[in-house]
Amino acid sequence: MERRDFIKIGCGVFGVTAAAAFLQGCSKLGTSNTPQGPSVNITLDLTQPANAALKNINGYVYDNSGIIVVKTAATTYVAVAAACTHQGCTIGWDGSSKNFICPCHGGTFDTNGNVVSGPPPAPIKKYTVTINGNILTIAG
Repeated sequence: MERRDFIKIGCGVFGVTAAAAFLQGCSKLGTSNTPQGPSVNITLDLTQPANAALKNINGYVYDNSGIIVVKTAATTYVAVAAACTHQGCTIGWDGSSKNFICPCHGGTFDTNGNVVSGPPPAPIKKYTVTINGNILTIAG
């Protein structure tokens, strides 16, 4: 084998290896489809001023346990983990699209926590919400 052929083959192997490593680093390989979020068992009193936004449809509050709670209809509430599964940015609620949006890279989640678009590698955790009078119980 001539030196020139050896260098061509070596450069080709290096290029293929580098491209494969780059593509694997940018892919979602090794990620989980398991919803990500903290385990919680909390109550929110809807009469408290801190929860006043939950009196209005599309109103939402963040809880210290790492969740966001949204009133989506007259008697329907949704609670999901507030941290995007891409890089941990805090998601927000978009009432017009009825989706949770990550402001950092445009990740979008539906009200079940599933990824709709963007770079998130896994869904966010959705919690069970029950209402009893003015008390919301959120668990999961």
